[in-house]
Amino acid sequence: MADATSSSIVIAAGAERVMAVIADFEAYPEWADQVTSAEVLSEDAAGRAERVKFAMDAGPIKDNYTLDYTWAPDGRSVSWTLVKGQIQKAQKGSYVLEGGADETTVTYSLAVDLNIPMIGMLRRKAEKVIIDTALKGLKRRVEGGSASRPA
Repeated sequence: MADATSSSIVIAAGAERVMAVIADFEAYPEWADQVTSAEVLSEDAAGRAERVKFAMDAGPIKDNYTLDYTWAPDGRSVSWTLVKGQIQKAQKGSYVLEGGADETTVTYSLAVDLNIPMIGMLRRKAEKVIIDTALKGLKRRVEGGSASRPA
């Protein structure tokens, strides 16, 4: 697996609110550009998604893939790995949240290996675009207040 690409953004909300949006996979098509569908296939004992199937359309690149999620007990991070994909042969990623009640720094790390040859520099650039687009969408979603609030 290649080295991960990462980036961070500051969101004007507490970590619990940010993580609630991250954990609401069915809503991803509403705010995560390129995700056309997301379906939770299984949940852990706490009711958090363990396995999620996605469909993605990024113009010339389209993929259907399944990810397994691992949630940190403190609610401040979540990581995932690829179970299966059509064009992806591996994916590892994470969101790590740091901050207080009114502001959270979200760091998104991602490493993807494809079944098609790609120069490392181009792969990292694609990862950076995916990360930056996802972080901006997450910020808009959380700060816009359109996601469900945690119970």
